[in-house]
Amino acid sequence: MRTPLSRSFLARWLVPALLLALSPLSALANAPALTPEQLHQLLLKVDERSRTPTDYRVVMTSVIKRDTGTAVREAQLFRRDREERLLLLFTAPKTEAGKGYLREESNLWSYDPNVGRWERRTERESIGGTESRRSDFDQTRYATWFDATYEGTEKVGNANTHRITLKVKEGHDVPFPVIKMWLDVATTNPIKREEYALSGKLLRTVLASGWKKVALKEREEPFWYPEELRLYDELNKGNSSTFKSKAVDMRALPANLFTKAWLESKSR
Repeated sequence: MRTPLSRSFLARWLVPALLLALSPLSALANAPALTPEQLHQLLLKVDERSRTPTDYRVVMTSVIKRDTGTAVREAQLFRRDREERLLLLFTAPKTEAGKGYLREESNLWSYDPNVGRWERRTERESIGGTESRRSDFDQTRYATWFDATYEGTEKVGNANTHRITLKVKEGHDVPFPVIKMWLDVATTNPIKREEYALSGKLLRTVLASGWKKVALKEREEPFWYPEELRLYDELNKGNSSTFKSKAVDMRALPANLFTKAWLESKSR
């Protein structure tokens, strides 16, 4: 015959265990809201971490999922943030090798060696048939290009996060004018984004994981990048792209690399 739990057992073991389990959630719920100035400083830190005073090169593998099947591509990304230059060169498979994108300040160009022609692209257009945009691979400007609203704290997976809503300021061309973003409280890294049209329609969800930092002698704050980006098309359910980064190199790049001539030479 079962006997009821004694009050002493509840007091000594069960109640403290429940309080311990609930304490992280309670602490998160009771965390003070960030002031507008604290929020601005937080976003400035995110932006600072995303840019580097040195040149930057990384090899990326992308897995593109569609109803028709799965495709795998490889590319090399080059950046020179101090000159606002970026170059993306596809290297595999053979059908995609030699294609690429070049950003020169506010201009974005795409190149297809099969037709030997450059075309100007907008910030809203996808990159290489994936769910990505140019801004996914570049330095961020959340603190200067967006008005931010603090929405509170929230648990995302195992991470405690700050939830923020961003609305683009007039005069800035961005692929998604409204962004809901979750910043890891412990690391300040953006681990999730929901990106919307002005109408409020959800267009894309982005998950960033495996954040790595690279120490820089030029400044105290290190450079941070996610090892994996998962991008989900919310208009065409089932369509997604996953980017994995490897072989990060911060050494100086050739002076002529960020040119149309250099990219064209890779397809000859």
